[in-house]
Amino acid sequence: MSSLSLLPVVDLIGIAVFAASGAVAGVAKRLDLFGVIFVGFTAALGGGILRDVFINVQPFAFVDWRYAAVAVVTAAATFWLHPAVSKLRWTVLVLDAAGLGLFVVTGTLKALDAGVPAFGACIIGMITGIGGGLVRDLLTGEIPTVLRREIYAVAGLCGCASVATLDALEVQRPLGIMLAATLTFVLRMVAIRRNWSAPTAS
Repeated sequence: MSSLSLLPVVDLIGIAVFAASGAVAGVAKRLDLFGVIFVGFTAALGGGILRDVFINVQPFAFVDWRYAAVAVVTAAATFWLHPAVSKLRWTVLVLDAAGLGLFVVTGTLKALDAGVPAFGACIIGMITGIGGGLVRDLLTGEIPTVLRREIYAVAGLCGCASVATLDALEVQRPLGIMLAATLTFVLRMVAIRRNWSAPTAS
């Protein structure tokens, strides 16, 4: 599979993961079906829309019907098939970490393909990764994860830097995507497990 055909596939997987994450958060807040789908939809597509605006292209979410369809179907399926309430919080964290890894990678690579220098591409990639979770937390009345002490945006930025470096070294994109997304996911999950956090003011 070429890099041009691979990125949309990874993008759609990331959308499904973030839609599930948003939907589970909505279920945990006892939202109705429409509310769960809306939270899942905005969580899945928010970061990608910001990315496309920054690189000055028409947002794929408004052009390609598959993006909205995957978000809506995944959120609706999650509403009907969600796990027990006691497991919801951990499910959200795992799905969110997976979505973060996928989105920071595709966001960075799409920015690079649009001619954005590596530093700027990494910033756009990070915003792509954290945008969906930010919207999800605001809609469900939570303090956004990215603003807490937990290692979140930093994990995303590490993933952005790694995929940009691998791309500059001309590592095959499928391998680079897998390595960078895995690094982001693992770093985020280890930070949760070990309670790693950024310093706060005393």
